[in-house]
Amino acid sequence: MDEKKTKFYQSYANLPLELRSEICIVIDGEPITWNIAKFELDNGTTKGLEILQKLFDLNILK
Repeated sequence: MDEKKTKFYQSYANLPLELRSEICIVIDGEPITWNIAKFELDNGTTKGLEILQKLFDLNILK
């Protein structure tokens, strides 16, 4: 999981600032922006890990 987090943070760092507020995934009908995903991962929440896994499952991140 640490490798996936690293890839997320690398991708996030390379996103233009205006794209960070865009929706990257929808989970349980709730739109998740890149900023929310980072917040959840930074805080080590279960939701953050779920978001991370979904981003890889859908090949949004590789």
